[in-house]
Amino acid sequence: MESAVVADGVSAPLPGRCAYFVEKKKRYCKMVVGSGKAYCGEHANVDQESARKRIPCPLDPKHTVYEDILAKHLKKCNSKEKPKPVYYVKDINAGPVTVPVPVSDEVSLADRSQKEMEHLIQKLKNAVKGLSVKHKESILSHPVLKEPLNDPKNGDFACKHLKQQASILGNMEALSLLGSHRFVVEFGAGKGKLSHWIHTALGTAEDVHFLLVERSTTRFKVDGKNRSTESTFERLQVDIQHLDLSKVSLLQEKHLPVVGVGKHLCGAATDLALRCLLERSEPGDDGDEPSSKRVRADIAKEGSVAAPSRQPEVGGVAIALCCHHRCDWQHYVGQEFFRQRGLAAAEFGAFQRMSSWATCGMSRAGGHREGTAVASAGITEGTTEGTAGPDTAEEEEEEHEGGEETGPDHLDSLSVEEREHIGRLCKLLIDQGRVHYLQQRGLEAGLRSYTTPDISLENVLLTAVPRPGHTGVPLLI
Repeated sequence: MESAVVADGVSAPLPGRCAYFVEKKKRYCKMVVGSGKAYCGEHANVDQESARKRIPCPLDPKHTVYEDILAKHLKKCNSKEKPKPVYYVKDINAGPVTVPVPVSDEVSLADRSQKEMEHLIQKLKNAVKGLSVKHKESILSHPVLKEPLNDPKNGDFACKHLKQQASILGNMEALSLLGSHRFVVEFGAGKGKLSHWIHTALGTAEDVHFLLVERSTTRFKVDGKNRSTESTFERLQVDIQHLDLSKVSLLQEKHLPVVGVGKHLCGAATDLALRCLLERSEPGDDGDEPSSKRVRADIAKEGSVAAPSRQPEVGGVAIALCCHHRCDWQHYVGQEFFRQRGLAAAEFGAFQRMSSWATCGMSRAGGHREGTAVASAGITEGTTEGTAGPDTAEEEEEEHEGGEETGPDHLDSLSVEEREHIGRLCKLLIDQGRVHYLQQRGLEAGLRSYTTPDISLENVLLTAVPRPGHTGVPLLI
């Protein structure tokens, strides 16, 4: 029987614990067992003497339940769908419904010919003309993290996260985003560490409140460290795609400028967060005209919509970007930017995949020979930013995996530097679309390198502040 296997020299389970050996974890189950029993309820089927049968739960087959009490279990199962909160509006931030890309156009990089790849890279080169390839370097720090950074108890892993948080805070301070009378919304909050340090950095600032948005349950949250403060900390477990900020009671109650922040907000989550902050269109909107025009028209027609001056305002944005290979055309806020450059969903899909070349998938690249596709596109060595290799700053809040594709075999001749540069250009183009989106909505936006590549290869911070003379941009609600 499986439970008889020796686990790392341990020949028996702990006293009072389950005797089932978990092969995947190479140890015995640690669940407490009932009096006189050898197995916990989850592994009761292993016990041949048990008369009760356990079956997978219909709501979530990851756990089991006694068959004779299934009806009772279904009434209280944690996987039972719960009533949706008032701020949940399905797909409100998903973007306009677009014509899907035909399956025939969804060609993987591995299935593309050399000529097709050369054409794509040429299109990429043309699209980035006029854009600054090198981001402004803005590696800053903040005194509130000086002590933690010098604490010998923090290892290299913790220090890398602290340095990133310190630089985000430093950049926020430089942009006057740290101060009194504001509402900080952290998207993809995870454990809430960024909000914690922002709160600590604010010190005696008055009337500052925090909303932490995270779609999954999170262990070891740091929210509790801030419960004794005058600031309000509220956590919402909801996907950004379905979050209607206009229906969050705390935000509406305070009427404060909103500052949107995020540390390594993965792929499409950045676009969802920007839509969540800056627009409000009904799910399924066809997007024929800008949302700002639609809202103004609605105000004129109905007269019942609150005046924009009374609506919460966007006071700034500071989001550390990552995982462009997880972006999605429907959610992407830079569609107009792409179209202006003669690009559409098909090119976006290819550039999205190629963006992973900037940080991973380099093992198949051969030597430092000049690649035909890159050479013909005019992209040469010597223009590479950063250092090739795996991202050494693994993210603790989310998994930031590399892309699935490293390129077709006929591009194996590309050097690591050439591949990385192409990937960087893809990231740049996608990010500039986000900058354009923010600029179109009355914000001064830009991209900056907020940390060094040895800390994280995903080292770009998207920032935005209201233009001079404006206290903030009204949320379009």
